[in-house]
Amino acid sequence: MIKNVRQQVKTLQNIVTRKGSSKILTFSAPHVLKSIFCFANQKYVSRATFCKEIHLGEGAVKTLISHLKEYGLVDSIRAGTFLTKKGIKFANQFYNVMPSQGLIKKCGITNGKFNYAILLKKEFGASIENGMQQRDYAILYGASDSLTLIFKNKEFVFSGDKISCFTDELETKDNLIKLLSPEEGDIVIITSSDDKFVAEIAAINTILWTLGTS
Repeated sequence: MIKNVRQQVKTLQNIVTRKGSSKILTFSAPHVLKSIFCFANQKYVSRATFCKEIHLGEGAVKTLISHLKEYGLVDSIRAGTFLTKKGIKFANQFYNVMPSQGLIKKCGITNGKFNYAILLKKEFGASIENGMQQRDYAILYGASDSLTLIFKNKEFVFSGDKISCFTDELETKDNLIKLLSPEEGDIVIITSSDDKFVAEIAAINTILWTLGTS
């Protein structure tokens, strides 16, 4: 599994490589994965909807779709752009290792107006130490903070520690379990920002770097 996912991450990095004398790209690997998830959630995605979802201008979106087409991951018809069979398989491989994600409310251990959580399967725990690297990856994309938690004995604990995170916030813990459906040993990365999209794209970047270095 780990080897396959590394190859998937490498493909994302190749997609955002400049082609020949093309202009500097305004999107990166996390934007590409966010795009693939966007296409996976809808049968057809219009250019206008895609611009709104991915927070890029029309020119950048056109280039991104072109790069995805080069790799056979998407195609377009009048109704919009959609994932090909290869694209669906590509998306599913990521869903297998990061099966759930979403926004959570601000609480005692998160400091942003928006806080985005992504679950990463336990097989990738070897690359998680005290969570500081993950925090660096999140801040690189504009997050104000990042937390790396491990689900152990039906509790969330800080990575590299045994202290329960939500002793005084049981509602937050229950909501996180409901949102992510974690299993024993799974990893949860939460990034914070005053901007909703930044919180999400920073979380995705953190996951990709973690997968790529596992």
